[in-house]
Amino acid sequence: MQGGAATAGGSRGREPRTGAADGNRGRGGGSGADSARAPVSRDGTRWDPAGLGGTRRFVRAPRSCTLRYMRLRFSKMHGIGNDFVVADATRSPLPNGAQIRRLADRRVGVGCDQVLMAVRPGGADCDLGVVIFNADGSRAGQCGNGMRCMAVFARERGLVASDEITFETPGGAVLATIGDGGAVCVRMGVPRLDPEDVPIAAPRRAPSYRLDVGGGEVRFAAVSMGNPHAVVWVPDVERAPVVRLGGALQAHPFFPDGVNVGFAQPLSRDRLRLRVFERGVGETRACGSGACAAVVAGRLGGDLDASVRVELPGGTLRIGWEGEGEAVWMAGPTAWVFDAEIEL
Repeated sequence: MQGGAATAGGSRGREPRTGAADGNRGRGGGSGADSARAPVSRDGTRWDPAGLGGTRRFVRAPRSCTLRYMRLRFSKMHGIGNDFVVADATRSPLPNGAQIRRLADRRVGVGCDQVLMAVRPGGADCDLGVVIFNADGSRAGQCGNGMRCMAVFARERGLVASDEITFETPGGAVLATIGDGGAVCVRMGVPRLDPEDVPIAAPRRAPSYRLDVGGGEVRFAAVSMGNPHAVVWVPDVERAPVVRLGGALQAHPFFPDGVNVGFAQPLSRDRLRLRVFERGVGETRACGSGACAAVVAGRLGGDLDASVRVELPGGTLRIGWEGEGEAVWMAGPTAWVFDAEIEL
């Protein structure tokens, strides 16, 4: 199936693209309804049965009608409901922002929270590089659940030869170990807490920060797991204003790079519930780096043990952190949904 629709199990015969495919109805040679419906050929010409004295021939379309098309083979995967499009770009160019947005759109594309592209690593100490895109086309520094899915994808596709993989990500190196039944344990790295590292617009590090947002004061902890997180402690996560307050904090200038906002409800020293409003995505069913940030914040506040069960709307993760200067570990399941191909 062409024109942006995913095709499972391989490609089929091509159909001519129309002006609707590139969003340029009514432009170029010809006029009126016939011109608006006129298909564009592969060499950039447009079939125009009207406006040229009835002569049926192709005329050159303006350069603005020509877009960069690409065919992408991908896998749809998820980690406890946090869903991803995962693909191999080690021998092909990366999609642009518009193509990512179309791919991630749940109505006209495939639909996902993030897109993860495997690329060649820049250094010899990593097995594979990963570029992470949010659903809005922006780039992310880290994605815990996504890295667990990428580990399984890379192993199954033969991009790596071992069940222990070191990934190069914008947020730092990530070590993933594949276990039985699709479970993956990921070493997420050492959390960063200084204001310039999160980043936040604060003069010095503090256990918590306060902002006036939406007519009220909000108190939160700030943690970077390779991407910025604010952790808000709430008495009942089901009643937390996740969308309203999450969106307001995301847009606040206190967070120059935006922020992922977690709403955490501690249930015991080794168990908490969490909902996350992700930067560039909105609320998701799970957020691995957000779960790590919440446990770090709880450990620093003296409220949580070194190993914590984090319950999210999509499922449960096990997070471990011994304390400052140590890396955070995350373990949980992955699932392979389907393989397909799409033209963007």
